[in-house]
Amino acid sequence: MIVACLGRKRQIKQKKMFEIFKDTNDWNEKSIIGFIAFGIMVIVMILDAVSGFAGTDLVINKFVYDSFVWVVLGSFGISGMEKFAKK
Repeated sequence: MIVACLGRKRQIKQKKMFEIFKDTNDWNEKSIIGFIAFGIMVIVMILDAVSGFAGTDLVINKFVYDSFVWVVLGSFGISGMEKFAKK
């Protein structure tokens, strides 16, 4: 009985997780991706500052960092334009 209940809860969670990929949902996928990319950039900058204080350099590939910047700017820019230019 308990195993069946746990299996049912897991199925409900999986359905909710995949609802984000449907065309009709309440989630703004661009904002989610932008927030994740921004969070990664902040973590890398904190690690860079900590390693700088420790006396070692944290080597960050410029192409990778610039890619994260473009993802953040693009996703937040598109989300912002959608917010102000409603149909």
